[in-house]
Amino acid sequence: MRYKYNTDFQQLKFPAIHRLTGMRGSQQYKDWEKSVSKRDSSLTETATFVKNTSAVMNSSDTQRKKIAVIGGGLVGSLNACFLAKRNFHVDVYEAREDIRVSKFTRGRSINLALSYRGRQALKAIGLEDQIVSQGIPMRARMIHSLSGKKTAIPYGTKSQHILSISRESLNKNLLTAVEKYPNVKLHFGHRLLKCNPEERMITVLGSDNVSTDVAYDLIVGCDGAYSTVRSQFMKTARFDYSQQYIPHGYMELTIPPKNGDHAMEPNYLHIWPRNTFMMIALPNMNKSFTCTLFMPFEEFEKLLTRGDVLDFFQKYFPDSIPLIGEQALLKDFFLLPAQPMISVKCSSFHLKSCCVLMGDAAHAIVPFFGQGMNAGFEDCLVFDELMEKFNNDLSMCLPEFSRFRVPDDHAISDLSMYNYIEMRAHVNSGWFIFQKNIERCLHAVMPSTFIPLYTMITFSRIRYHEAVLRWHWQKKVINKGFFFFGTLIAVSSTYLLIRNMSPQPMDYLRRLWNWIAYSQSIRHVSLQTLWSH
Repeated sequence: MRYKYNTDFQQLKFPAIHRLTGMRGSQQYKDWEKSVSKRDSSLTETATFVKNTSAVMNSSDTQRKKIAVIGGGLVGSLNACFLAKRNFHVDVYEAREDIRVSKFTRGRSINLALSYRGRQALKAIGLEDQIVSQGIPMRARMIHSLSGKKTAIPYGTKSQHILSISRESLNKNLLTAVEKYPNVKLHFGHRLLKCNPEERMITVLGSDNVSTDVAYDLIVGCDGAYSTVRSQFMKTARFDYSQQYIPHGYMELTIPPKNGDHAMEPNYLHIWPRNTFMMIALPNMNKSFTCTLFMPFEEFEKLLTRGDVLDFFQKYFPDSIPLIGEQALLKDFFLLPAQPMISVKCSSFHLKSCCVLMGDAAHAIVPFFGQGMNAGFEDCLVFDELMEKFNNDLSMCLPEFSRFRVPDDHAISDLSMYNYIEMRAHVNSGWFIFQKNIERCLHAVMPSTFIPLYTMITFSRIRYHEAVLRWHWQKKVINKGFFFFGTLIAVSSTYLLIRNMSPQPMDYLRRLWNWIAYSQSIRHVSLQTLWSH
């Protein structure tokens, strides 16, 4: 509604105006002018109220938009916090029961390494300090050789570190944070049966075994590597999808506390690299270590008896047996079979303006670069930044999210596969250690020009695919530098050797040269004589 009024009282259709226009100096005129001014002020306030009400109504349009987040894991719960901050109405559907009250938690428990990208996402919702206080800093890799020797390889500078975080504890903290928003509702024990993004409809099966159809403005798939939401994408044209099970599995073991403290140095990620397989250990707040054995399935299948297991560990990880304990080792080893690891790539991450994939649902990766959770958290942060940029316009935000994140998430997937080879094999090489030292020196001298790959991935928000391109360029520069200096040293050494040789060897060289020249001349004369005959 628009209010049109004129503050010139001579033009107002006011009774008896013709009688007052000629009485400007009178008290009656002044009283009448005051009453008109009050009316004008009242109309202005009314117009302002209508304008503010309209703004509130516009903001309530955002609040009335309903968003379904499928999956209440790490990425799903963090995403719900971001969306709730934007005043959307958010429903989170999680197939499991509430892990905060559950006695037994299903799913992976591989410890997490929280780094800069993940911390920036937590910072955006005000949880960084709380989560960081529950982690243990890891400043370097601690390499355990077969002989028992330990070698530390720093991750970066003295101030740079990653954090060992409990997956279960982090998930509980995020769910508690979600519940603090009045516009979010958590639905535990609700499994997604069917997703129809184009109709903006989902079908969920509740804990009472009753299925319900619910309509939403946006469906966000955060339901993991075996995503039900993504399966609907696979039915659409021009959707690319690939998955790969690597031939290695993993098994978790535990190093208990020793005398009330950590049994090993706590501020390291401990690695036992054995070329085709490895074991790692991350510290926990309760003074224990969570160990993970990564090994080809065919090697796991050879260890059938208790004796086989003890002989295997005695051969390859002898220093770990007294730390774990023989009985605890055997108990943990035969508790569960080795678990598989899958890598998933797809494109694009969105379907029109009604559905989007994030986290493992979009890009499940193997855990060897410690970026699975961090990449998923950065998905949420990037999406929120795009929502801010496009003023919550889903039709603009979703296509840009796919365009921006697909090359990055594919790049970190490839890097994670590469880093497994580095962790289980390359760290044993003296040449690898030498290269790392060269990289650190170059970074110290030229911090903005030369940045090690691990630093770009772990301690910055340089886009993953740009970090890979920069890494390849830096490797070429280093290799050319090695070639140049190697050639220079070889030429200089040869020159000095010849210059400093005694006259007697030089005389031998002259005689050899003269003999070669004489032989060539004799051969030339013989050929000419033969040709003339």
